[in-house]
Amino acid sequence: MISSNPGILISFAAYLLVMIAIGWYFYRRTKNVNDYFLGNRGLNKWVTSLSAQASDMSGWLLLGLPGYAYLAGMESFWLALGLITGTWLNWKLVARRLRIYTEVAGNAITLPEYFANRFDRKGHTLRMLAAVFILIFFLIYTASGFVAGAKLFNTVFGLSYQWALTTGVLVIIIYTFLGGFMAVSWTDFLQGIIMFLAIISVPVLAIMFLEGPGATLGSLQAQHPELLSIYTNTKGEPISTITILSSLAWGLGYFGQPHILARFMAIKSPHMLKGARRIAVTWSGISLACAILIGLFGNLVVQEPLTETSSETIFMYSVDVLVPPLLAGVVLSAILAAIMSTADSQLLVSSSAFSEDFYKSVLNPKASPRKLVIISRLTVVGVALVAFLIALDPQSSVLDLVSYAWGGFGATFGPLVLLSLFWKRMTYRGAIGGILAGGLTVIIWKPIQGGIFDLYEILPGFIISVFTIVIVSLFDQKPSEEVIGKFAEAHKT
Repeated sequence: MISSNPGILISFAAYLLVMIAIGWYFYRRTKNVNDYFLGNRGLNKWVTSLSAQASDMSGWLLLGLPGYAYLAGMESFWLALGLITGTWLNWKLVARRLRIYTEVAGNAITLPEYFANRFDRKGHTLRMLAAVFILIFFLIYTASGFVAGAKLFNTVFGLSYQWALTTGVLVIIIYTFLGGFMAVSWTDFLQGIIMFLAIISVPVLAIMFLEGPGATLGSLQAQHPELLSIYTNTKGEPISTITILSSLAWGLGYFGQPHILARFMAIKSPHMLKGARRIAVTWSGISLACAILIGLFGNLVVQEPLTETSSETIFMYSVDVLVPPLLAGVVLSAILAAIMSTADSQLLVSSSAFSEDFYKSVLNPKASPRKLVIISRLTVVGVALVAFLIALDPQSSVLDLVSYAWGGFGATFGPLVLLSLFWKRMTYRGAIGGILAGGLTVIIWKPIQGGIFDLYEILPGFIISVFTIVIVSLFDQKPSEEVIGKFAEAHKT
């Protein structure tokens, strides 16, 4: 346990109450599934950008990445470079086109619905496949957030891992269940601000604690020179090409993350996206750099060396050393903000995949809007409970769980999103082949990674999915004139 200071407990309690209050506010304003899943396309650029990036980064920004930098040093630079490049490309290439195309394609409010409408197919195969893979990978992704929350409460308050896990899960369920997309987006907006302020403050305080930038760099060079090279690992060996490619490949994941793409679909006007992109890329670049600095400086600030298992708590222990007790609770709340900002978004997208793309399209096409909202809220609870069971292992690594889910989404949906937006010759059967090829490659590749193929599974999955989409589409019949017409309409706006 880091601290028994009552100020920390009060800060956490106040933060949690604010999140629940936002959920209740939007609960009273939610009338239908369009409100619940996309907020009736009413987000401004600030909420769009910060909620997208906060839900993107999750607990791993303050736990997983600093822990990686603490152990591996500047090797983590390649991961951060891949992520910031992917962030910019996603906002530049996908955001505007997806916002326009989802409205042209039958005002689609979920990613699977967009896929089906894009190819003007009434069948359920593509929507159901997309929904199944969303549920599979979001169960793992949501579990990573729950693990991060459990580590936070366990480290700060000394709660048992199981009780710490239960506390975080309950709060996330409550405000996501109540408020839907607008509650999630506005809480993510506030959480993004909290995360940003916290992640900047800790490296700055560390430099002050270590008596200035020059002294800090000198101490690192003297005590831990193995951490300062981007070309060699901590053993002094050259970083392999496969390791660098695997780190850079994280950037490919952005094109297939449903909870991030939903923000593009929900902004009030496509014209706002340019400003939102600048905000998002700036936020991400500074946050990623500071996360690495926290890990590096943690080797100097925290005297007791952390093991590989406990390295993901370096942010918390740094706060304990650097931040006055009255402010420590506010700074540590940033971890809770990071966790919740992603877990709530994932629960909501999982809920939409089940209620809209399975229940409504297959089981009950005549379901009323009110009934769909009820089904969606019950799905939030169900998905959270399964993710809770996955997260029960206290030895779980936040970064490992995020890595697998991130790779799964990137390979399963990334090629499909990009080619559907840019290639008019793509066909319905090509889309089905791409989803199966990308998703199954990740699932099959993961068990053998580290053996013969020490390569992050997103890269082979992404390549195989693109290849499959192109080959199947070229051998398939050309899309109908109506599909080509919608493509042209989406691109002239």
